Amino acid sequence: MSLGSPKGEEPLYITAPNSELFDTALFGRPPFEIVVPETVRGPLVINSPHSGACYPEAFLAASRLDERSIRRSEDFFVDELVAPAAALGCPLLKANFPRAWLDVNREPYELDPKMFDGKLPTYANIRSVRVAGGLGTIARIVAESEEIYSGRLGGKDALARIDSIYKPYHRALRQLVVAQQARYGFALLVDCHSMPSTIRGMNGRTRPDIVIGDRYGTSCASELTDFAAAVLTRLGYSVSRNKPYAGGFITEHYGQPARGLHAMQIEVNRALYMDEKSLQPTSGFAGLQRDLARLVDAMLRAFEAGFLARQDAAE
Repeated sequence: MSLGSPKGEEPLYITAPNSELFDTALFGRPPFEIVVPETVRGPLVINSPHSGACYPEAFLAASRLDERSIRRSEDFFVDELVAPAAALGCPLLKANFPRAWLDVNREPYELDPKMFDGKLPTYANIRSVRVAGGLGTIARIVAESEEIYSGRLGGKDALARIDSIYKPYHRALRQLVVAQQARYGFALLVDCHSMPSTIRGMNGRTRPDIVIGDRYGTSCASELTDFAAAVLTRLGYSVSRNKPYAGGFITEHYGQPARGLHAMQIEVNRALYMDEKSLQPTSGFAGLQRDLARLVDAMLRAFEAGFLARQDAAE
């Protein structure tokens, strides 16, 4: 897959091909999209796997939740928040399908057998902590622990979602990361999410502005995490490392620093940019969008200056 050219050709905009089972009509647009800027400046790949807001009608009909409640698992507007940052010089992969319908930040077969009619494949991971919590590949609950479905699902439906959307999504993400590594000698995947501003059951205790997760130093070189935290702190944000979010399946799976593949997760506090009751952006949206672009620009400039050079990237 071409990632554009540093010589400055026309911007390259790629959409995932339609699936035989779940085509564009299911979501009203492609299930996910890849946007590559005119000039690719460095080894970054930006991913927004949970910001999808295109809900299939059949899914809504099968749910016991109203259209507002079912959105509570969304990373609201994160794809829009990071779009200007990606346009500065790195490819962006963004989901249009909702997390409540399919979660690509899980293993491919983390499935709860109590949710489905019939038997699941023997290779399904039915005992993971995430499955027990109701947040497997096909979620049982939304973020506020409300049950999604009014009845049991067919096992074939789950497997169809995985085969037609989950696997192509990860194939696209893997291709982007590998292409960046081939081009620059290493790659950095920045997996972008949002979090509620308060901690449930903690008497209104608020979370930090931004949480950077690197699986406690195992998914990303510490120099990269330190650099990102320093830039964000200079911009005036309170920054936490790995608490309460160290990174999910994507960060863990794609972060292999010994091979020159680095992955960090960035969680932004929703109170910075949206009204969590009305689910609408606030005046803080543009400022956060601008600062995320400043972060990415600082990282790209550092890479251009030789930061984490090719020979150091896999050490």
